[in-house]
Amino acid sequence: EVQLVESGGGMVQPGGSLRLSCIAPGFTFSNYDMSLVRQAPGKGLEWVSAINAGSSNKYHTNAVKDRFTISRDNAKNTLYLQMNSLKPEDTALYHCARADFWTVAAGGPPKFDSWGQGTQVTVSS
Repeated sequence: EVQLVESGGGMVQPGGSLRLSCIAPGFTFSNYDMSLVRQAPGKGLEWVSAINAGSSNKYHTNAVKDRFTISRDNAKNTLYLQMNSLKPEDTALYHCARADFWTVAAGGPPKFDSWGQGTQVTVSS
């Protein structure tokens, strides 16, 4: 059974930082591209970042480029998203998802075969 469990969300002031983690037991994590997708209140799902299985390719949507960094540790079955210089518009429920890297990078509609319950990020003063 595919399980994706996110953690690390919280409330932070604008300009602050958070590090999200997603642990993925139950499948061979190192064989799969991974991504993060978010849903802001009243809005649809939006791709945030993606990383291929071997970490040689990374993608960040324009809205978070230069502020967020995706990484992974295949030995620990864990995906990370370092979020710096957070803005109120980053407020959303963040999910990790198993999705093809090139689908995410091409900006296609969010489509994935597994995703987690999400972790809430709230940026507010």
